[in-house]
Amino acid sequence: MKEDNKILKLVYTFFLGLLMAIFIGVGINTFYPGPKAPVFPIELNTYGKELNADELKTQKQWDKTMEQHNNLMKPYNRNVSLIALIAAVVLLAASLVYENKIKVMADGVMLGGLFVLLYSLGRGFASENSKYVFVVVTVGLATVLYLGYHRFVRVHEPKNTTSKVKA
Repeated sequence: MKEDNKILKLVYTFFLGLLMAIFIGVGINTFYPGPKAPVFPIELNTYGKELNADELKTQKQWDKTMEQHNNLMKPYNRNVSLIALIAAVVLLAASLVYENKIKVMADGVMLGGLFVLLYSLGRGFASENSKYVFVVVTVGLATVLYLGYHRFVRVHEPKNTTSKVKA
């Protein structure tokens, strides 16, 4: 019976982490939607055929439109990455606050924070700004190192609830 409880806690922890990451991602998309992607011109659906002069002109216009859209996506990806990075740090800090009170939930929140941190890194790379990516990776690395030290290396001493009186 005890082994079943451990497996259930592990599944719950993973599911909570995954759901928290999805919640953050959907929340960002809901309240900060990205630029609308252009619609591909139907007249360019000419697979296997040579393009005529009008289709070549349409193709060039499409390429220009996509380049403009991609240029709009770079700052959007940077902003989403920053929002997700802040959310990840908040989740990881919350997991430290509650690690001794509600362990299984704190572990799920920690896992969710790590998933959101990975999402932030991915969006940071999509911004194509190497200085920004370096900052995100640095913050992520520092956060994960601190979290790892605090959760797994540091000796957790039980709080002493009785005070000793010296005579």
